[in-house]
Amino acid sequence: MLVLGLDPGLALTGYALVEGRPGSLRLLRAGVVATRADDPETARLCQVVLGVRAVVAGAPIDTVAVERLYFSRNVRTAIQVAQARGVVLYAVAEAGLPVAEYTPSEVKRSVTGNGSAPKAQVARMVVTLLGGTPIVGPDDVTDACAVAVCHHHAAGLRLAVREARLGVPGVPA
Repeated sequence: MLVLGLDPGLALTGYALVEGRPGSLRLLRAGVVATRADDPETARLCQVVLGVRAVVAGAPIDTVAVERLYFSRNVRTAIQVAQARGVVLYAVAEAGLPVAEYTPSEVKRSVTGNGSAPKAQVARMVVTLLGGTPIVGPDDVTDACAVAVCHHHAAGLRLAVREARLGVPGVPA
């Protein structure tokens, strides 16, 4: 299964293409869609859409996993992240891809076992879960990798539950 993990943001939207199944995950590509702070907000949102379109183009993605918005004390930042998340979801919907959404605490719990794990612990575990592949770039890249890993774990759990209920191995999630 190929999962595109996305960590939406107006300045930086992190992305990660993670392939495999739990216990055997591989990072294919990761990076950020970056916008310039001195550009108008509308232009920056367009850049995010175009960047996500470019990441999605030609990749045989099965599912897109997106981090849900969490409430912030900084209202301006929260609004910008919400707008970026909206255009990210638009670009993914436009491509006809299914979307799974996870809160930051769900992602942390899936990757580390602790829903309030610090960023450093999440980063170490993501590298471990991706077979030791170093993650290059800002935290947004690591966060996108973590979201993709979280979805792989959730999909693996759904498959195991289905198999247990039906007694048939390999029933798709």
